[in-house]
Amino acid sequence: MQANGISYQVRRSERARRVRVTVDATRGVEVVLPRRAPQREAAAAIAELRPWIERRMREAARARDAVAARGEHVPYLGQLLRTVPEAGRTRAHRRDEVLLVPDGAEREPALERWYRRTARSEIAPRLDRACALTGNSYSKLTIRGQRTRWASCSRDGAMSFNWRLLLAPEPVLDCVVWHEVCHLEVMDHSPRFWALLAKRWPEYREHERWLRRHGQTLVL
Repeated sequence: MQANGISYQVRRSERARRVRVTVDATRGVEVVLPRRAPQREAAAAIAELRPWIERRMREAARARDAVAARGEHVPYLGQLLRTVPEAGRTRAHRRDEVLLVPDGAEREPALERWYRRTARSEIAPRLDRACALTGNSYSKLTIRGQRTRWASCSRDGAMSFNWRLLLAPEPVLDCVVWHEVCHLEVMDHSPRFWALLAKRWPEYREHERWLRRHGQTLVL
């Protein structure tokens, strides 16, 4: 679909309570509509948010350029790992600074599976250590590929982290872990929460700013 010179897709959501517009480096512009919202609300949202959408589209273009500039390398907690395709391989395997990957179309799915597996081994010890230092505990850890969240903490202490955080510098991942651990004590984003996070991770503003600016580059 197109409105005001902007091409976009519409997705209906049972959970959505309002119209939401997202701009992604790989998926483009998407309008999320509540199930009963009329279709015309999508075009209206595009018209209203056009300056913001155009700015985000420019940022998305820069993100695509940054990803393309990696060539055969992929980021891993601040490092660059060189991917080496091997015919007949079905799983990605790290060997020092090299990632052995399947050749052809299976490269990306295998890479994502490797990052998902590795995310648990990177995040769980960080989460355990932060909880031990603060006297908190969580009920379970899930690794996901959320489209709009980097992590979450439920009221029963269930933690969920996005595997794409492994594409960010290591301090950014650590910051997100501490953010969620602070939610074990304060569930909202009140001044009390931010004061607690500032005490536990003083550099949080810098790292959350990095995530806002560069989050669209955290793709394979």
